[in-house]
Amino acid sequence: MADSWVIMVTAQTPTNIAVIKYWGKRDEKLILPVNDSISVTLDPAHLCTTTTVAVSPSFAQDRMWLNGKEISLSGGRYQNCLREIRARACDVEDKERGIKISKKDWEKLHVHIASYNNFPTAAGLASSAAGFACLVFALAKLMNAKEDNSELSAIARQGSGSACRSLFGGFVKWKMGKVEDGSDSLAVQVVDEKHWDDLVIIIAVVSSRQKETSSTTGMRETVETSLLLQHRAKEIVPKRIVQMEESIKNRNFASFAHLTCADSNQFHAVCMDTCPPIFYMNDTSHRIISCVEKWNRSVGTPQVAYTFDAGPNAVLIAHNRKAAAQLLQKLLFYFPPNSDTELNSYVLGDKSILKDAGIEDLKDVEALPPPPEIKDAPRYKGDVSYFICTRPGQGPVLLSDESQALLSPETGLPK
Repeated sequence: MADSWVIMVTAQTPTNIAVIKYWGKRDEKLILPVNDSISVTLDPAHLCTTTTVAVSPSFAQDRMWLNGKEISLSGGRYQNCLREIRARACDVEDKERGIKISKKDWEKLHVHIASYNNFPTAAGLASSAAGFACLVFALAKLMNAKEDNSELSAIARQGSGSACRSLFGGFVKWKMGKVEDGSDSLAVQVVDEKHWDDLVIIIAVVSSRQKETSSTTGMRETVETSLLLQHRAKEIVPKRIVQMEESIKNRNFASFAHLTCADSNQFHAVCMDTCPPIFYMNDTSHRIISCVEKWNRSVGTPQVAYTFDAGPNAVLIAHNRKAAAQLLQKLLFYFPPNSDTELNSYVLGDKSILKDAGIEDLKDVEALPPPPEIKDAPRYKGDVSYFICTRPGQGPVLLSDESQALLSPETGLPK
């Protein structure tokens, strides 16, 4: 067997945003949560991680490149994922090229990994979730592991908790599990992405800077110091999980919106109840909440739900396209782009929502009337970096087109 061969697999995995939040671990090492959580998977066309994994007998060590830069794989979380998948590797044969890798060979062979996020890393848009889910999914395919996506989710969880929820599309529940080894702490799909396809999601990227308090540190401090978290995990979340599953299955938007907003607000209350307090939202985040709350109240039934992860970016879920177009008009009224910004780079993703909103250029943004529900509505030019229009999307997929691979099929190094 010649030593120059390279076998590669490329996968694409979506990110997800929790509507019932995960915050707090009962086991730091295994990443076991203090409560169940539920998330919506975002359309990978707009927010995803692409990962290529390659194996070759010519590789001297495991190596990884993230967004073009080489990073260390020595961290425990990467090591956990690599170890767990290697333990499940099976025989791999490429008859055309005369390559055969036996189950035992995987212990000695090294891998190269290249990963690319099409959105800002570590800015509260769950890039680590998509990243670890993609890493585990791609490695499992490369090594011919036989586990299903739920079983793989328990491995991805050991890289980043919320990564387990990115192994499915639609709405996904991460079951906290009960056993000590964490084998029952995994993700299951609640419904697929076609079940509630009226929903439109608009993300307001308030800041793409890395956050001051990482989720890992923040969670640890909350678990150690917040009494509110204990009450939340024991008394509140279990009931909300049941109600949320029901709302999603019945497509009951009023109940879904109420639960989503309430749970986001309680998660941030728990952060403030931490000692020292953690502030993930900023003034712009609060203005977006106020805009949505006032609109929902003026109409009498919720049009939009909001949720914020560990960062200031708003994820706004509109119950249909009409509500999404109205929401975008309001958001562009309050938060117009800076004069030197083009509309095309200010509203990303599914731009057809702009058309629905009757907005073709910056002149249309300037001409937007103030929303009737707010008297003397001010405008906050430049306070939002950009918007992404998206929707619920599918889970991980393999990309068979070699041009999408991030590593060279000859050398196994970044293209």
